Amino acid sequence: MTKFSAFLKDETGAVTVDWVVLTAAVVGLGLVVFNFVRPAVSSLAQGIESELQAAGSCMNSTAATC
Repeated sequence: MTKFSAFLKDETGAVTVDWVVLTAAVVGLGLVVFNFVRPAVSSLAQGIESELQAAGSCMNSTAATC
């Protein structure tokens, strides 16, 4: 019985469990934030793509001004 009570009082792995839970919470919150930010970033990226395509076609054209 003394080995069992010593096992219950042993706290050597408690810090590791705390860090695992904390890390999982941070990753989970990061995924939630990413899901909210993704549509706005996607829209912004599409706008940048269209501007770059317009600039590329302007640079490849023979017109003096675009």
